[in-house]
Amino acid sequence: MVSLDLPEQNKAFADSVGADFVLLSDPGGKSAATYGVLSASGTHAHRWTFYIDQNGVVKKIDKNVQPGIHGEEIAETLAKLGFAKSKSGAAEATNGP
Repeated sequence: MVSLDLPEQNKAFADSVGADFVLLSDPGGKSAATYGVLSASGTHAHRWTFYIDQNGVVKKIDKNVQPGIHGEEIAETLAKLGFAKSKSGAAEATNGP
């Protein structure tokens, strides 16, 4: 996940919810702007998920993220797109179809 918040704010949030995932900071919004997710006001990024393979090819963009069920949706989409699971159980990009 990428947030426009400062790293310290992201750490505090991650700690408060017991997050077990990486939360990156983009306080200047440069990455958000590059991906087209920066709001018109520049104060937040839209919640979109980009599925990018190991070659840097965007395979899918999900613009309808529903936080309560999105983890399950991500797992399903990764499987449909042909991302293989690593030995740790995490999805990895394959050369796919």
